[in-house]
Amino acid sequence: MAITVQTLGRFVPMNTLSPQALQELAPRVEELFFPPGSVLFRQGDRDTRVCFLLEGEIDRHVEGQAPRRLAAGEDDARYALSRSVPRAYTAAAISNTRIARLDEDLLEHCVGRDQATAYEVFEYDGCDDLTWMWDILSRQAFRSVPPAALNAMFERFQPIHCKAGETIVRQGDQGDFFYLIREGRARVDRSVDGGAPKALAELGQSDGFGEEALLTGEPRNASVTMLSDGMLMRLAKQDFDELLRAPLVNRIAAADVARYLRKGAQLLDVRLEEEYRAGALRNSINIPLYLLRVKATTLDAKKKYIVVCQSEYRSTAAAFLLAQRGFDVCVLTGGLKGLGPAAAAE
Repeated sequence: MAITVQTLGRFVPMNTLSPQALQELAPRVEELFFPPGSVLFRQGDRDTRVCFLLEGEIDRHVEGQAPRRLAAGEDDARYALSRSVPRAYTAAAISNTRIARLDEDLLEHCVGRDQATAYEVFEYDGCDDLTWMWDILSRQAFRSVPPAALNAMFERFQPIHCKAGETIVRQGDQGDFFYLIREGRARVDRSVDGGAPKALAELGQSDGFGEEALLTGEPRNASVTMLSDGMLMRLAKQDFDELLRAPLVNRIAAADVARYLRKGAQLLDVRLEEEYRAGALRNSINIPLYLLRVKATTLDAKKKYIVVCQSEYRSTAAAFLLAQRGFDVCVLTGGLKGLGPAAAAE
């Protein structure tokens, strides 16, 4: 049985969310079933996921105290089950029980963003396409952007109407804007050593482009041409740096890399293939920055990625691109030049 928007709206604090926010949240909620006698969670667990009782009856056990019963539909069941960390009690199913479980940070982000920005965003005169705006806001990358910055971003977007065949950014030009596609489709092309341009990727609604040149300060590394009539929303470099650059690019020090790797993180080297072959970090994988749009789908969305390049310019652009696609990603501060030669493979 799928968890619906109407079901989520019965619980606190989801009952305060707008319909758009509930629609965003619902697919991310996990549904779990427990037979009588099974344990939902135990007192002292340090689980940061939030649980809500959808069906059934449970006992709540605190060590040294008599258990307290709770049935779905009761007023107290409108609230999360032991939302504290660590868990304040052990929950055990008395009857067949169904719960909804979701990430605490995700819930807090949705509630905070909805309350802090929803009214201001919907009052923004530059865009009346609420579906597109909520699509942008629902992307994982923008969860780390402060609410005030999100609102300012929509205020500062400049709508640009485009025709099929129109080149929006040209390889070799200096970067001046970051773009998000509101309507239409576009193609990314790249020429190598003066050869004929080759298509790298197609972009659709809510996809972004143009960030690489803004983040690295280098010329555009590809051209983007409209495949259809459409509308773009562009953000000037100064606004991009102020509102998006810092929140969307996290950095870690070299001293912390080993700890992340032990937890399952993956090193991702975004230098050119030739650079990678000449010497790279052990156990790293290589996807050059110019191919990252195409190959991002080959990466494991459940992994954390530590992005490296020679000096962190390209890795910063790569981290921004991956963050837009919902990856958990960070940049190695200082890049490879800040590491000793012993760190590289022979």
